[in-house]
Amino acid sequence: MVDMSERKSGVLLHVTSLPGRFGIGDFGPEAFRFVDFLNAASQSVWQILPLTVTSSFTGNSPYSSLSAFALNPLLVSPEILLREGLTTQENVECIYARESGPAHFRRVRMLKEAILQESFQQFQKTSQFTEEFDAFLKDSSQWLEDYVQFVVLKEVFGGQVWWEWPTPFRDRDEDELLRFTRLYRQQLQYHRFVQFILWKQWSAVRSYCHEKGVQVMGDLPIYVETDSADVWAHPECFKLDDDHRPEWVAGVPPDYFSATGQLWGNPVYRWDVLQEQRYQWWIERFRHNIKLYDLIRIDHFRGLVQYWEVSAGEETAIDGQWADVPTRDFLDTAFSHVDASHFIAEDLGTITDDVHEIMDHYQLAGMKVLLFAFGDDLVEHPYLPHNYVENCVAYTGTHDNNTVVGWFHHEMMAAEEENLREYLGRDVSADTIACEMIQLIWESKAKLCIAPLQDLLGLDETSRMNVPGVGADCWRWRCPYLSFNDELAARLKALTVATGRGPN
Repeated sequence: MVDMSERKSGVLLHVTSLPGRFGIGDFGPEAFRFVDFLNAASQSVWQILPLTVTSSFTGNSPYSSLSAFALNPLLVSPEILLREGLTTQENVECIYARESGPAHFRRVRMLKEAILQESFQQFQKTSQFTEEFDAFLKDSSQWLEDYVQFVVLKEVFGGQVWWEWPTPFRDRDEDELLRFTRLYRQQLQYHRFVQFILWKQWSAVRSYCHEKGVQVMGDLPIYVETDSADVWAHPECFKLDDDHRPEWVAGVPPDYFSATGQLWGNPVYRWDVLQEQRYQWWIERFRHNIKLYDLIRIDHFRGLVQYWEVSAGEETAIDGQWADVPTRDFLDTAFSHVDASHFIAEDLGTITDDVHEIMDHYQLAGMKVLLFAFGDDLVEHPYLPHNYVENCVAYTGTHDNNTVVGWFHHEMMAAEEENLREYLGRDVSADTIACEMIQLIWESKAKLCIAPLQDLLGLDETSRMNVPGVGADCWRWRCPYLSFNDELAARLKALTVATGRGPN
């Protein structure tokens, strides 16, 4: 259950979307400046997307990671490295890119790899961080060694997927891995260093959030990539065939929005094995995320109750089947180790009664998205503000939707426009629609409401973060430099105070 003692509001903006000098948003000065903006605007929550490591092979999506635990090296701040004495002003100036404009992942990856390698050399010459580094290694022992071995093996084998590695490494032969760790000791230590620096920098950002009265809401994708450290290290927990390829993959069945459903391709879990292990991998994942975030949105929560699995050879999600999860046993066990109040359930789409029963039992807040509210009647639709319950998180839209202005221009049907006009009792225009929608959810009874920064700025479809199923050219949006300014903070604070969501 989200803390319902106070009405709160916040802003959705992924770290990569921050402005800055290095071609992508990162954990540097602009992150701290954004927290100052949230504080000035009386906002209580900063919602971000997953911080895990991304890959160009999966379109740089934060939801398709090489690890469910490791942080993304693209988010490292060269300016903080300079402040810590791990690089030089000359090196930092050499990788200046642009202050705003879309993220260029390939170039950023190359530039930040170079400065991290140089910083690693400096790190090895000093004992300044020894105590912190050793504590990080101990605290991260559940996942770190699997991850660093995995990424170095991928480097050694030219980026091959792990199930095509030589058998001793594919199957994690202990003797071969021991020889490997001795031979590649320096490369392994480099990747430990990178994760340490990322953890250290993000911890500083999160601590600053707390100083300013801001909670961080993160995002936890339910599934992991087949070609990931997690599946390589724990193949028994996933439905794989004898060649270690997925036997069944995740998706959702056909519905109103798609006649063929959605075929995601992630391996599905073997819940019988996870149950025998008392869900240890999941519990460690929850614990890890609680160290990163204050609130955690579980993406596709319905997949923790019942999930749609499709044979790996299928080209669509039509011919799949529902499979059960031992949900009560899983969540009872997990919530005996971690506090359920950290979690929010993403319950968008077609949600059955069994999912609602689980959410009610554990008092998990669900989501309401205003962009979806105006297609049906104006009495019973659950996404209309007058139907909200207190224990929910209300959004104008999410990272997967168009901006409000983009929706108004290109996606809103004539019936939706009519319903919107009737609901508001007045005409709307592209100039006013974003403010109108934000005000609607801020005035609602939802104890937490969130607006993407794009909607606060009134930006159009060119500022959309992601188009599901497209892949190309997604995740690149960055906010214009100085866009979160004093004027915007004052306007947002006035609305927040007037609707009882912030201090006077």
